[in-house]
Amino acid sequence: MRKEIFRMARADAVALLERVPVVHLASTTPDGRPLIRTVHGVVVGDALAFHGAPAGEKTETEGRDAVVSAEEIVAAIPSYFLDPERACPATTLYRSAQIHGIIERVEDRAEKARVLAALMTKYQPEGGHAPITADHPLYRKAVDGILVLRVALVDLDGKAKLAQNRTPDDRVRLMEKLWERGAPGDAAAVELIRAHNQGTTIPLFLRGPEGTTLAAWLGEADADAAASLVDGAYWNDGFAVETLALAHRGSTAWVGARDAKGALVATARAIGDGEKRAWIYDVMVAPACRGKRVGDAVMRLLLDHPALRRVRRVYLATRDAMPFYERLGFGDRRELDVRPYPSTEMVLHRAHEGVHQPSRATRG
Repeated sequence: MRKEIFRMARADAVALLERVPVVHLASTTPDGRPLIRTVHGVVVGDALAFHGAPAGEKTETEGRDAVVSAEEIVAAIPSYFLDPERACPATTLYRSAQIHGIIERVEDRAEKARVLAALMTKYQPEGGHAPITADHPLYRKAVDGILVLRVALVDLDGKAKLAQNRTPDDRVRLMEKLWERGAPGDAAAVELIRAHNQGTTIPLFLRGPEGTTLAAWLGEADADAAASLVDGAYWNDGFAVETLALAHRGSTAWVGARDAKGALVATARAIGDGEKRAWIYDVMVAPACRGKRVGDAVMRLLLDHPALRRVRRVYLATRDAMPFYERLGFGDRRELDVRPYPSTEMVLHRAHEGVHQPSRATRG
């Protein structure tokens, strides 16, 4: 059935509910009027919970049937990606989740506090407040007075529409066109299409050497692996591995390569403004894959990334890999980036806890 090919695993549906900023709650009031509200929802245990004022429309939905929905737009696909004339192929790639159930009031004070604490963790992850407990003097009155409702995650289903209904040739074309367009989120959409359509031919621009596959987008799940790859490199001396992971997450463009088992074996990232300048950092290939032109393939992919392909000046610094970068068109900045005015390259060196500060004599 068509619906089955789009079905999302339950764990993925729960994860979607956990990360979306808001969910939509649809129900009816006691007199039959339809009611839909956008609420801040949080998954706690086996339910999705939300809070509200002790008086108001939400109180009228208690004990009634409800639908809770959430969605993420992955990419808008224009018709001409697949057909030069017909409008019919225009579509949207997305992921969604729905819960069907009864809205229940949470009465237990400890459970109410648990929900409120989870909401704070989701929407204020940096903390900055006293921990919420039912009997804490700062929160006792609030816990007693606030309304907390939930819908059990019993009847939960998810849908991931990521070109599963397209032909293998169409999927390859979609990935190629998404990369060519390069709108925000398009690189990630390429990887999502690949992940949900195992066995699809790899587009030419993502074919790596020696049993590797290039990745057009790396994300949260890859940060620790990338940080481990570059940890210990001379240019990262003094930076904790946690700092390196954060730096990768904050990159404008971040690509890599995986081996046949899916392990990350190469990484490269950049920060830039999309037009004038970009800086490349943390180019690294795992020792077992060196000498096989994996680094060359990853760098070419990074330079073709939508965030870099239009940039006029792309900078990097290296101690000993000049021949490698020269093959890609790089040259000595002192020779190629001559400015018609005198200038001094300057740096603001900030001290952070846990980061080694080089002595004044070694600072550059």
